[in-house]
Amino acid sequence: MNEKNHCEKFNNAIQDSVDEAFSSLGELVKNSLYFHLEHKFLISKQELPNRIADFSDALERIFGQGAKYIELLIMKNLYLKVNCSYKWEGPKWLVPQLTFKEYVELIRIRCEDEERIGKFEMIVDAGERQEQRK
Repeated sequence: MNEKNHCEKFNNAIQDSVDEAFSSLGELVKNSLYFHLEHKFLISKQELPNRIADFSDALERIFGQGAKYIELLIMKNLYLKVNCSYKWEGPKWLVPQLTFKEYVELIRIRCEDEERIGKFEMIVDAGERQEQRK
C-alpha cells in the first residue's frame, strides 16, 4: 500500500469517526454541526483530517468544555477503526495527558508507518511517546 493509500485510509477513518460521533447526537444536530463547521469555521468535511487543530478549536467554540466529550467519542471511534494498541509505561496513578490533536497525530503516524514497519505498539512513558515493534 503506498503513502497516498495510507493517507486515504487515515482520512476515511477520521471522517467516519467524526460522523459517528456527530450521529450519536442526532441527525439534525449532525447536519447543523457540519453546516456550522463549513460556513462559520470554513472547515469542510473533506478538509477535516488535515485541519484537526482548527476542528478542535471549532468544537470548543461551539460546545465549550463539552467539546472534550465529543473529542473522546471521536477518539474512541478512531481507536476501533485503526485497531491500535497502547501500553502505558508509568505509574498507574498518572494518566498520560494527550490532547485531541496529539492523539490524532499519533494515529496518523501509526497509519502512515504501518506498511513500512508492520504492526507496532505505542508506548507512552510519562508523557513521552515512543514506538516499539511487536
